[in-house]
Amino acid sequence: MDGPAPLVYRGVSKNYQTHFWQRPFTSLDGFSLEVRPGEILGLLGPNGAGKTTAIKLALGLIFPDAGSVTLNGLPAADPAARRATGYLPESPYFPDDLTGLELVQFAGRLHGVPERELRARAAELLEQVGLGAAAGRKLRKYSKGMVQRAGMARALVARPRFVILDEPMSGLDPVGRREFRDLILSLRERGATVLFSSHVLTDAEMLCDRVAILKDGRLRALERVGELFASRRVRGWEVEARGGGAVAGAELVSERGEERLWRFPAAMQAEEIFAAVRAAGAHPVMLTPQRETLEDLFLRTLADEPAAGRDGAAA
Repeated sequence: MDGPAPLVYRGVSKNYQTHFWQRPFTSLDGFSLEVRPGEILGLLGPNGAGKTTAIKLALGLIFPDAGSVTLNGLPAADPAARRATGYLPESPYFPDDLTGLELVQFAGRLHGVPERELRARAAELLEQVGLGAAAGRKLRKYSKGMVQRAGMARALVARPRFVILDEPMSGLDPVGRREFRDLILSLRERGATVLFSSHVLTDAEMLCDRVAILKDGRLRALERVGELFASRRVRGWEVEARGGGAVAGAELVSERGEERLWRFPAAMQAEEIFAAVRAAGAHPVMLTPQRETLEDLFLRTLADEPAAGRDGAAA
């Protein structure tokens, strides 16, 4: 999509000092990243990698010690940069004497949403996130997952062009996770850009166009998810078989009655695998290649020291 990049970090460093007698702690170190218009980019990394610091810098809540951050074409510290941005924090806390509807309407007024359309839009969003029946209930009576849903509706009330989501699936049940995934994908369909951080790598696999992996405040990898999966290698084979005894060259993964799941090394060919299963007196039912996942990339990247990525550090 055309237009300026919604978010750009250039050589950003950020240090914290919890006590004056302690040495500063480096949260981000020479961090460069560009979020492209219309994409969903996942910000991944272990605890302490710098993900939340990067988000706070983008929102102008803290300021870099070195480098620059631009949001929607403006310095991130400029309040005008945030007018077209929606934000859901990892652990949202809202005034609990408000109802869900009042919370979303309040956020809409702050963003300048016309009053004549605000109530209908707020009610529609609450319905989308599964809170239609609880819109008039006080937030103090909401569960953690319900507060998360209300926070998502609040973040989207002004129809932002850029949405930042920090651990958006936190506290959600499986149904809620599915609804949030569909909602995030719908944002991309209408042309919005999404940056979200997550510890749940399966969510990133299903949602992201690209993933950026951080470790120790540095960008370690920046990958296009589609290219990653198109080229991912086979790590092994799993065969579901019925009956028979031990299969030579295979590891027994699970057993239920006559059904057994066997794992074979990647170097073996399908013909060899079927021959080994039949030689054990078993009947092969299904052969499945075990390909590299985003989790494999994530763990391999964290084990490697140099920063890497197909798109380059700032692409």
